Amino acid sequence: MHPKKFLSGKKIDPSPITPNTTVVDLIENNFVSYNAGRLREACQLFVEKMLEDNVTIGVSITGALTPAGLGISALIPLIENGFVDWIISTGANLYHDTHFGIGLDLHRGTPNISDVTLREEGVVRIYDIFFDYNVLLSTDAFFREIISAPDFQHDMSSAEFHHLAGKYVNEREKVLGLKRKSLISAAYELGVPIYTSSPGDSSIGMNVAAKRLEGNKLNFDVSLDVNETASIVLKAKRDGGKSAVFILGGGSPKNFLLQTEPQIQEVLGISEKGHDYFLQITDARADTGGLSGATPAEAVSWGKVDPDRLPDAVVCYVDSTIALPLITAYSLARHKPRQLKRLYDQRKDMLDLLKTEYESAKNSSKEE
Repeated sequence: MHPKKFLSGKKIDPSPITPNTTVVDLIENNFVSYNAGRLREACQLFVEKMLEDNVTIGVSITGALTPAGLGISALIPLIENGFVDWIISTGANLYHDTHFGIGLDLHRGTPNISDVTLREEGVVRIYDIFFDYNVLLSTDAFFREIISAPDFQHDMSSAEFHHLAGKYVNEREKVLGLKRKSLISAAYELGVPIYTSSPGDSSIGMNVAAKRLEGNKLNFDVSLDVNETASIVLKAKRDGGKSAVFILGGGSPKNFLLQTEPQIQEVLGISEKGHDYFLQITDARADTGGLSGATPAEAVSWGKVDPDRLPDAVVCYVDSTIALPLITAYSLARHKPRQLKRLYDQRKDMLDLLKTEYESAKNSSKEE
């Protein structure tokens, strides 16, 4: 045994926190152990490896993050600086994101109040976030109006839907004199594709369903979503680059982000090894069997994560509403902006690559 190899880590001797301590100083010098230590590792993994120019970064979003303002404060700055290349989100996050882009207000509240009283007063609560019930009705009316437009009348991927919706939200922001309040609006401008793993599981999907009863032709092509997302990862690898996943929470968006590799390898039979970088912020435990708590080591057995890259995997057990602002502030301070990849504009070419490699893999299998 050589104990010195286990004692090579930086000595625990943090600098005292002062009024002049910056976010970078706090994270690098004072986030020493436990989940503070994991959050430091998350920040460093993100900045030192995931933000290399040849890495394509996919982010999955669960939990009510946009109602808490994290679309405005963190996610939009990340995509503006080229730190997020594509997104998978719950529909709910994109629905509530739209409130801000069309000029509707949400307010700080408290969880310590009678929900019966709130219902009587026409106030909706998301834990400690309050808003008028009419915010829902106005947002519903907005979506029903835009999806009646001719450019929505066909089958489409959820990325195309959110791109078109983002265009209308962007126009509303300009009319109202708002400066980038909506994530889908910013993603539209910056060419960042946004997918939803369960398009019917939100108020957006509910309004699409309502319009179908009136004969509207909009239909989400979920198979196209599966193939488009897989093609993003394949293109990143075939260009000589790497694929990184940044998971906020867990749930269906986490799986949809990670299943891109099994789709490539297991289903399409294309030679690949898994995602290169894995960063997850979660409060879910692994021992309950839920996907939200599943570790990157477990993901290796599915082909989701490259086993050779496990040292480049960090799981931080902390609330996303705490971790995301800190990671955002740290990365903006420590890394220059990256050139936008504008993956939305490359969807056809990436899908063509996926089809070509799938056909090649099928032909090779037949020859064997």
